[in-house]
Amino acid sequence: MVDLKSQYDKIKNTVDASIQEVLDTTTYINGPKVHEFQKNLENYLGVKHVIPCANGTDALQIAMMGLGLKPGDEVITADFTFAATVEVIALLQLTPVLVDVDMVNMNISIEAIKKAITPKTKAIVPVHLFGRAANMEAIMAIAKEHNLYVIEDNAQAIGANCKFSDGTKKKAGTIGHVASTSFFPSKNLGCYGDGGAIFTNDDDLAHKIRGIVNHGMYIRYHHDVVGVNSRLDSIQAAVLDAKLPFLDEYGKARQNAARKYSKAFENHPNIIAPTICDICDCHVFHQYTLRITNGKRDALMEHLLANQIPCAIYYPIPLHSQKAYADARYKEEDFPVTNQLVKEVISLPMHTELDDEQINYITSTVLAFFEK
Repeated sequence: MVDLKSQYDKIKNTVDASIQEVLDTTTYINGPKVHEFQKNLENYLGVKHVIPCANGTDALQIAMMGLGLKPGDEVITADFTFAATVEVIALLQLTPVLVDVDMVNMNISIEAIKKAITPKTKAIVPVHLFGRAANMEAIMAIAKEHNLYVIEDNAQAIGANCKFSDGTKKKAGTIGHVASTSFFPSKNLGCYGDGGAIFTNDDDLAHKIRGIVNHGMYIRYHHDVVGVNSRLDSIQAAVLDAKLPFLDEYGKARQNAARKYSKAFENHPNIIAPTICDICDCHVFHQYTLRITNGKRDALMEHLLANQIPCAIYYPIPLHSQKAYADARYKEEDFPVTNQLVKEVISLPMHTELDDEQINYITSTVLAFFEK
């Protein structure tokens, strides 16, 4: 699904030199490379504060801890996403409120958010799924009207832009009150292990979060807040700092590959391909996900795998149907889009090194399946 080896080969000297710098200084935790990467990412995103941490799941949990949400507070999020989003809500003894998504962009439904708000609602967690920015303008308007926090789950869309009705753009992850991201190796900006970060423009919140990630300490052995141990290793920061200057280039490569995919599938009666906007970069294609509408998605997957083409189903089971998060409040009729998507979606290889020969082989193999 991703070709990390070819990507590394192209920037090997830069990455190796950055790692060697850490090895030479032996500053493996919270060393200069972590702070350099933090500052460089703040500049790239146009956000006041980046707080690195150990992984994307920690980032989301720490963001919620920083906001001071209390057990029983309701947090609205999308039913169609990876479990980490709801996992941290449950871990903090908050009440997850899963809602349906939009059929076109697969992100959280604005109408579903509105219907789910109660006096106990304290936050909304939009997920920028598959690399496509959610409708943050509408979400922020809802949050302002109801005095709610917005916590962006930006694990899949770093580098994407959110376009507003007045023509302005802001990077995904810089619009809500706080945001989290993941640097898992397969992400658009990935390290060579686990890593994550929290973003915010709120000075007080940033200060609190900096304590939380480091056992609640601002001064060694002085524990001012309840914290966790979640720090980004210096070697991973070195890798990320070496790759950050290429992030926009990586995004464009993914968009170009997506265009070629979608062109090949254009107007096919059984394939719904992602839309690609030519006038903005709201989608950076962490995944390239098709919908297969003839009921033969699983058979297509077998066909692709038989032809040595990696593919995956993100996600095969809705969160509301997962044993860990099942709840009598949820009714199947509340999730018509999610329940349809889990039967139709399939993701094809998507990475920065895809070439025309690979894309042609993949698309021709998909199309051949429907001609049988």
